[in-house]
Amino acid sequence: MPESRGREGAKARAQRTSEVGPATQKLPSNPSWFVPVMCGLMIVGVLWVATFYVTSGALPIRPIGYWNLGIGMGLIMAGFLMATRWR
Repeated sequence: MPESRGREGAKARAQRTSEVGPATQKLPSNPSWFVPVMCGLMIVGVLWVATFYVTSGALPIRPIGYWNLGIGMGLIMAGFLMATRWR
């Protein structure tokens, strides 16, 4: 029984998809401190906001009042922004 020749386009397409371009091979990775700092910022931010609510505003910094929420949310957002840059 004769073998089919196949299609040239399918072979070329399979070869193109199996090759990895040089631009994707050399993506820079993050430094080793990146992930711990990212997670730390998010955790500290959540703990800051939770502490403010649990102590009815007495902690972490009493004189600034509701700005404690801004600090906590700022820490969480900084961690989230770092997460978008994580490779």
